[in-house]
Order: sequence, then structure tokens, then C-alpha cells
Amino acid sequence: MAAFRLSYAAFSSAPDYPSPMQALLEFLPLVAFLVAYYLHGMYAATAALMVAMALLLVVDLVTLRRIPSMHALSAALVFAFGSATLILHDQRFIQWKPTVFFWLVSAAFLVSFWVGERPLVERLLGKALGSEMRVPEALWRRLNWLWIVFYAVLGVLNLIVAFNASQKTWVNFKVFGLTLLTAAFIAGQLAWLSRRLTSRASSAAT
Repeated sequence: MAAFRLSYAAFSSAPDYPSPMQALLEFLPLVAFLVAYYLHGMYAATAALMVAMALLLVVDLVTLRRIPSMHALSAALVFAFGSATLILHDQRFIQWKPTVFFWLVSAAFLVSFWVGERPLVERLLGKALGSEMRVPEALWRRLNWLWIVFYAVLGVLNLIVAFNASQKTWVNFKVFGLTLLTAAFIAGQLAWLSRRLTSRASSAAT
């Protein structure tokens, strides 16, 4: 979930956490999951993830006086799939959690074509680009489709690794692979847009 900081910020008008606290909070559930897994295995890691998410929600309430939408969604899925994992003693439930999360995010981008004044990707990346950058509406819509496909594919990729690789490989992929892929995708979008808009502005000036 840490790589979704920009994503859930798009749904919220509340102030961000201070940067050091934000970094710690965003990665706390992943770190707790990874450490617990290597110390005590999958079921301890699932329990640690649930506790870390609960703590994150408490800090949200204390710090922001509200729970950001992405935190609420992720926590609901962690509690639901985590409880099923522990009660039924079946790791497949927690392995499905990232996929369901990604597919719900993909669906949110799709629905944003009809709900709200702007596609979700415009609400997300528009803040990062700044008010001086003007992006054509047609380009925002194409990018929104790209995000829909990206998160849908990411959900499928998680299932492929979860059910065709070793448990350890999936844990590392969940913590490092999914996070890096998402962060690289967002960073790549911002870099591409910035270069494109800067190049267009330079051409117009000449």
C-alpha cells in the first residue's frame, strides 16, 4: 500500500502527514508483514499485518481526524482476508488480498469516467504536475485507460506469482515487487508528462 500514497491523496483534501511520519506509516504494514514472516511464518505475518493496519488507522484518526479512503479500503481487505486466513488456516486468502485491492483501484479509475468532473488520473497527477502544466482532456482520458489496464494486469500478476511460485517468492514479490512496479509506473507517468508538456511549451514559445 505504501506505493499508493499519491493515489489515496487524490481522494482526500486533508493535509498530508509530515514527510518522515508519512514514510514510516506507509511502510509500517509491509515491514511488519515481512519481518514477522521471516521470524515466524505466514500466519504470524498475517496477524502482524492486521495489527499494523489497525495502528495505522488509529494514527490516521489522531493525526488527520479522518481515515483516508485508500487506507480504509486496504484495511477492510486486510481484516477480511486476514481473518479468513487465520480462521481457516489457508494462506490463499491473504494472497488474494493484493489482487482484489488492485482490481478495485482499477474499477475506481474506470468509474471515474462517469463519476466526478475529471478522470481519476487527472485528479491524481494534476496535483503533482502543478497548476502551470496544462494537459489536454483527451490525453488525460488515454492515461486513465492506461491506469485501468495497469492495475488490472498487476492483479493478475499477483495471482500468477502467488499460485505458481514458492511462498517466500510471493512474500518478497508482494513487499518489494508490487511496490516497486507501482512506484515506477507513477514516476514514469509523471516524468513522461513533464517532458511532453515542457517540450510543447518550448515549441509554443518559439
